[in-house]
Amino acid sequence: MEAEFALAQKPQPAGDPVPSGVFGRVVRHLTYPFRRGTPPAAQPVMGFYTDTTLCIGCKACEVACKQWNQLPADGFHFSGNSYDNTGSLSAESWRHVKFVEQFADVIPPAPTGRLSLDLVAAPEPVQLPQLDRWLMMSDVCKHCAAAPCQQACPTGAIVYNEFGNVYIQPDICNGCAYCIAACPFGVITRSHFDGLAHKCTLCYDRQKDGLVPACAKACPTASIQFGPLDELRERAKHRVENLHALGTPGAYLYGDAATETYSELNSFYLLIDKPEVYGLPVTPVDPWRRMLGDYARAAATGLAGLGLLLAFLLAGR
Repeated sequence: MEAEFALAQKPQPAGDPVPSGVFGRVVRHLTYPFRRGTPPAAQPVMGFYTDTTLCIGCKACEVACKQWNQLPADGFHFSGNSYDNTGSLSAESWRHVKFVEQFADVIPPAPTGRLSLDLVAAPEPVQLPQLDRWLMMSDVCKHCAAAPCQQACPTGAIVYNEFGNVYIQPDICNGCAYCIAACPFGVITRSHFDGLAHKCTLCYDRQKDGLVPACAKACPTASIQFGPLDELRERAKHRVENLHALGTPGAYLYGDAATETYSELNSFYLLIDKPEVYGLPVTPVDPWRRMLGDYARAAATGLAGLGLLLAFLLAGR
């Protein structure tokens, strides 16, 4: 009892408006869920720059992401889609290496005449389609500067941390899936083991300790680059210029700047083909940009229905 009394009489920190004593302890217990701590100081906005021309499809980023974040395996099955066994981004796969095989339009000639069993003359070798190029890209959450998933979240589970990254707080997520419907890139899904939404955290725990995200650390070709966004954008522009000079005029940056329908991406890409080839939307659209019109149409429809109802009631008299 004396220990409890001494604890109750312990002086309070400076600036704490809650009174001391037993009454103060009760007040603190009742108001604790509604009190906010001191937010961390804002840091330079960090992000990813992915150079698809350097990706070799080794999947080191996938393995490192799963190993560091302790994500379950996707299963060891043959998908039939090149060397892609992951399929897509999901709550269990926060990194996904895409394989895009582009073949020349060569059709082997159809055999004519009767088949011969004569083994003296060797048959003509059949020309098989040749592989022009193999496009590979390590896909990840885009960490949009104005993320529709964060705007759609009704519980406040999706926030921007001090590094400007879109972060899902699993203890606040209720699994409503509004963020899934809002994301135009199909990044977020619900997990089969807890029913909550999960995605790339940009290794928030590693960033707080001054470490590079696991995927960028494991990438052997520097296809995945991490750092302050201003530096990444300058580096990416110089890389595009170098590729143009080396004979790749189709190289360009995807998501490095805002468009009329969407904000810039804090995880942007260098591509050498159309966005849809890589499974990216050509013109992503933030659904919140159209919400004002939706609200106006809903209000007009409601008023029109109310007017019809009043007219019907008055006509009945």
